[in-house]
Amino acid sequence: MMFRRSVLALGLAPYLAHAGNQIEEPLADSARTALSSAIANAAPPEPEFTDTNSRITYIRWLGEMSTRLGQLTKQRLDITTRQEFLQTVWYESRRAGLEASLVLGLVQVESAFRKHAVSSVGARGYMQVMPFWSRLIGDGDAGKLFHMQTNLRFGCLILRHYLDREGGDMFMALGRYNGSRGRAEYPNSVLAAKRRWD
Repeated sequence: MMFRRSVLALGLAPYLAHAGNQIEEPLADSARTALSSAIANAAPPEPEFTDTNSRITYIRWLGEMSTRLGQLTKQRLDITTRQEFLQTVWYESRRAGLEASLVLGLVQVESAFRKHAVSSVGARGYMQVMPFWSRLIGDGDAGKLFHMQTNLRFGCLILRHYLDREGGDMFMALGRYNGSRGRAEYPNSVLAAKRRWD
C-alpha cells in the first residue's frame, strides 16, 4: 500500500533500525488479491464490542499497555499518541488474527517503537515493512509506510500471510518476516518481547 515520498522529502529524520531483510517472494494471484483487498479496506481502527465486559477489558488493557509503553519508550510519547498507537495495534492485530502482545513484541524488536525508523536495507516504520510490499499489494507509494495505521496494517497482514504459509508455525513465520528463516535469534527475541506484553 505504500507510497513514494522519501523520508527526507517529508522532513523526517530517518532513524536506523535493526531489521532483517525480508525476501521478495512470488505471490500466488489469490494471495496477492486477498492481501491487496485487506490493505485497501481503509476502515479506521475503531474497536467494536458486543458487550460491556469486552469494552471494560479493552479499556483496562489500553490503560495498562499505555503505562508500559510510556515507561519503555525513550522518546516519551504523550498519552494521546500512545493510546492512538495501542488502539491501532489492538484493531489491526485482531483484524489479522494475531495477538496484540505479539505485534507489540515485534514492533519493540524491529523499531523500538519509532514511527520513522529505517533499516539498513530500507525497511520502514514501526513494523519495518519492506518497500516492495507497497508495489506487490498496495498502491506503490512506499512513503505511506510511515503512516501509523498503514504500517501496522501491512505488518500484521504480512505476518499473517507468513504464518499461513508456515502452517501456523510462529517460529518459522517470524523468521520469514525478518528474512532469517530457520535461525533462532530473531524469533526468540520477538517471542521474549511478546511475553513482556502479555
